[in-house]
Amino acid sequence: MPVVLAAVGFAVAGAVSGSTVAYGLAAAALVLGAISWPIVGRRFGSWGYAEREDDLLVRRGVMFARLSVVPYGRMQFIDVTAGPLERSFGLATVRLHTAAAATDARIPGLEREEAARLRDSLAELGEAQAAGL
Repeated sequence: MPVVLAAVGFAVAGAVSGSTVAYGLAAAALVLGAISWPIVGRRFGSWGYAEREDDLLVRRGVMFARLSVVPYGRMQFIDVTAGPLERSFGLATVRLHTAAAATDARIPGLEREEAARLRDSLAELGEAQAAGL
């Protein structure tokens, strides 16, 4: 979407000023957007999570795949955040915090309702698992 807006802005600037440079920039923005579209799709598809009985699996990475296993009993708190761009698309990020900083995990690009459901589910499972310690 930002690439399209940039291309439209450059095209309007070219029409107003009569500058061929602005038209060239509009074409370059469209080409850049077309080239980067498959990369964005792969990055989006590389994120995933699975709720299991005792832990949460979080998968990510395009070139270097990473799988994090976060036991429910080790979770200290769960954040749901949404920046301005995420809010404009109705998305949110769930961030899990544990005692070890290296095991913190995040799950971006969830719909707000799914992020809230996941937060509540993880908090409930975390309390149940921590109570059994």
